[in-house]
Amino acid sequence: MRVGVIMGGISSEREVSLWTGQEMVKHLNRSRYEVVPIVIKQRTDLVTQVQQAGIDFALLALHGQFGEDGTVQGVLETLGIPYSGSGVLASSLCMNKQLSKILLKAVGVHTPAGFCWQGMDDYDPQAVEQLGYPVIVKPNTGGSSIGVQPVQNEKELLPAIQEAFGLGQTILIEPYIKGTELTCPILDGEVLPIIGIRSAHSEWFDFKAKYEVGGAEEKVIQLPPVIEQRVREAALASYQQLQCKVYARVDIILSQDTPYVLEVNTLPGMTEGSLFPKSAAAAGMTYTQLLDRIIASSLHERNQEAPWLGCQG
Repeated sequence: MRVGVIMGGISSEREVSLWTGQEMVKHLNRSRYEVVPIVIKQRTDLVTQVQQAGIDFALLALHGQFGEDGTVQGVLETLGIPYSGSGVLASSLCMNKQLSKILLKAVGVHTPAGFCWQGMDDYDPQAVEQLGYPVIVKPNTGGSSIGVQPVQNEKELLPAIQEAFGLGQTILIEPYIKGTELTCPILDGEVLPIIGIRSAHSEWFDFKAKYEVGGAEEKVIQLPPVIEQRVREAALASYQQLQCKVYARVDIILSQDTPYVLEVNTLPGMTEGSLFPKSAAAAGMTYTQLLDRIIASSLHERNQEAPWLGCQG
């Protein structure tokens, strides 16, 4: 089975995507797959490279726009090539944080309040003052904490807003909710061990904390049974409401025993230090076994079967 690992892309998360892709290439089972790295540098690369590679399956290591937002998934659907993870709709929904929040609130999932601004014409410091400082400013369609900034007062607001608009056409301003940062990896509709996160050098889980060695303490967290049930239910409700398939990661802040869903990642990071592989390891899965599960489940989702199933262990 010829598996193309598609990585790179054109988003602000290109570097993280390359890390994810390299890790996938390293750990894919060579007895089951012929592995073909496919590095995308511009939009026009995708169709040509995928067709030239002659792949049977696309393992997506892309993050951000043109990768995680449904566009690449749509191209692969058109080419008739099965791919990993969620489909076009879920990918698009989860990439748009504001739209995700509206849908989650509709089924009773807690998510931070706030504003969605479409441009500098919406700039309204008085409204933010009423929301109450500190706030978090972030691009509506970004990831990996790129462009995300905590803002303590009105003086810090404008530069944070301008930076966020430099990364996307819409931005979110939300209250800064203090609490325990959690991430809930979900595989085939099952919540894997919940990871608790504590940044080592900053007050919140920023890019440095996520990707630098020693940037954060990340380990399976033991919660009181009632609270853990609330967290799991919020994560699963989010996964289901946003139409996710195969796997995803739900990021949550637990504040005063209430889980607030921040976002749902349909192609979570899979670098050596990423949270999803750590959770899978806690559940007894190696990285290679995790990739096998993702590929087999993705093929099943697209009405195909992994060629090794029923043939070997």
